[in-house]
Amino acid sequence: MSLTYQEYGDKNSPLMLFLHGGGVSSWMWDKQIQYFNNYHCMTIDLPEQGSSKNTEKFSIYLSAKKVIEIIEKNAKGKEVIVVGFSLGAQVAIKMLSLRSNLVDYTIINSALVRPSAIIRKMIRPSIKLSFPLVKNKSFSKIQSKQLYISEEYFDKYYKESSQMKSDTLIRILEENMSFEIPKSFSKAEGKILVTVGEKEKAVMKKSAKDLVLNNSNCTGIIIPKAGHGISLLFPDFFNQLIVNWIQEGTLPQEVTVIK
Repeated sequence: MSLTYQEYGDKNSPLMLFLHGGGVSSWMWDKQIQYFNNYHCMTIDLPEQGSSKNTEKFSIYLSAKKVIEIIEKNAKGKEVIVVGFSLGAQVAIKMLSLRSNLVDYTIINSALVRPSAIIRKMIRPSIKLSFPLVKNKSFSKIQSKQLYISEEYFDKYYKESSQMKSDTLIRILEENMSFEIPKSFSKAEGKILVTVGEKEKAVMKKSAKDLVLNNSNCTGIIIPKAGHGISLLFPDFFNQLIVNWIQEGTLPQEVTVIK
């Protein structure tokens, strides 16, 4: 089955495609869609999530293959820009590894690429134990704040998270915690911007550095005062960051470049 996607903006302009994180869906990109209305924007709901919840079982590989098909169908020789967050950033990395010359500009935001076998083994029993909390609004409020989800989007977040099946959540988390940089990522030809928040865990910063070291086309930056979810926390900053990097090749003075 095909993934559900939405189109916005100017269909004659470069294609800008957004890939959401786990536990959310395309709505997380609302502020970007409004800002980039002069691009041909597409938001895609990944397998078993959002409006694609009735598709095949989620995997990063399947997601990458499905998104590549959507790009091939819609790009039609246009410049292609892919923006991925967290789980969506992992999908973007896999896409670049499968098709090295498909994307011109990729923004990889907060991608985990250091697998943890120990944590992966703990996912299934811990989710089975704690899953009833997903339907608890107070618990969801706490979770949403950690993801920088505002009151404006809480109802959407709560509705989707409370409808997700436990096996789906386990699959997503296991894929997320097992992901590592594919060997062919080094051959990706487009320009790649790797971003991570200053307040994110050390493993996320190490992951960003790993990505920079694995492809000479990568530029990595640490964004101050941000945790996991820069596009939701500072949407205006994030949008301008993308524009300046793509159009002028410049980065904000306040960021730290990963060496």
